[in-house]
Amino acid sequence: MTLCLSAAAPPAGEWPQFRGNPQLTGVAAGPVPATLKLLWTYDAGESIESSAAIAGGTVYVGSQSKDLLAIDLATGMLRWKYRATDSIGESSPAVADGAVYVGDLAGVLHAVDAATGKPLWIFATDAEIKSSPVIVGDRVLIGSYDSNLYALSRRDGKLLWKAATASYVHATPAVAGGIAWVAGCDEVFHGIRIADGRETVQFPSGGYTGASPVRIGDWAYYGTLANEVIGADVRRARIVWRNPSAFPFYSSAAVAGERLVVGGRDKKVHCLNLKTGKAIWTFATRARVDSSPAIASDRVYIGSNDGHFYVLDLGTGRKLWDFEAGAPLSASPAIAAGRIVIGAQDGRLYCFGEGGGR
Repeated sequence: MTLCLSAAAPPAGEWPQFRGNPQLTGVAAGPVPATLKLLWTYDAGESIESSAAIAGGTVYVGSQSKDLLAIDLATGMLRWKYRATDSIGESSPAVADGAVYVGDLAGVLHAVDAATGKPLWIFATDAEIKSSPVIVGDRVLIGSYDSNLYALSRRDGKLLWKAATASYVHATPAVAGGIAWVAGCDEVFHGIRIADGRETVQFPSGGYTGASPVRIGDWAYYGTLANEVIGADVRRARIVWRNPSAFPFYSSAAVAGERLVVGGRDKKVHCLNLKTGKAIWTFATRARVDSSPAIASDRVYIGSNDGHFYVLDLGTGRKLWDFEAGAPLSASPAIAAGRIVIGAQDGRLYCFGEGGGR
């Protein structure tokens, strides 16, 4: 059998998975209007902590109502809903080749037809899934609270391998160089070969880690619940710099150019120098920031548990715009086709852009 294990770059104008791409950079491929307005909202009924995926003009997002929703990006109208086994928590959908994948809190990974919402297959792990799926060639990767990272066949959901760790696999794996990279709840940074599930890199991660890493070049970047943001050289298997804080980091970082942006439980958005970890700027909100930022051009887009959605200048951290949703925004924004979508804990999904809307 010939393995096709490349992690393809997403098409321009799409955001097909958590953080937008398999390296988890949180950077949008296309432009975003300089002036935003609310175009539509959709009420899912229960909390949305899942970050949306956008592909083919459709928004896919999970809800605590147990529903995977497909919503028209242009109009905000529901196309279909698929009932999962249990609530969908922080697991965010991934979309590829006409299928959408998402995990639920019963520990089941669901594969669903992206056009119709009809089930394709399911795979049950032994504990809840909060990790988001990542598509690599002919397989889908998913972490579980049963302490394993799984690789499944995209075609039929058959188990190809599972790699055991010493604690929950909460984070979404970042993919680079044929390796899945996970900073784990076992306080170990793992590099697991996608072809066969063999661990090829392991070193102390610096602390208990809920955030997903960004992989750029030979480096990985992530925040920890031990109150640090980490810059690690994965080739040399060691942490190179640490930026300490008084509070934990749950948000996953975004990286553009020489800048890293991440939310903190100190109620701030932090921008650090990628090479040194030194602070460039901070922006204060009024509650913890568990939302993971997205970057488009020279702007940062991020939610806060203070109920606001913020647009910041990447260079200076100056606030350019904000929208008061009125409920905590712990999900992360998805950006595609000039629109930004983010869900709130009151069950409302918001779409921002320019032009008409309802």
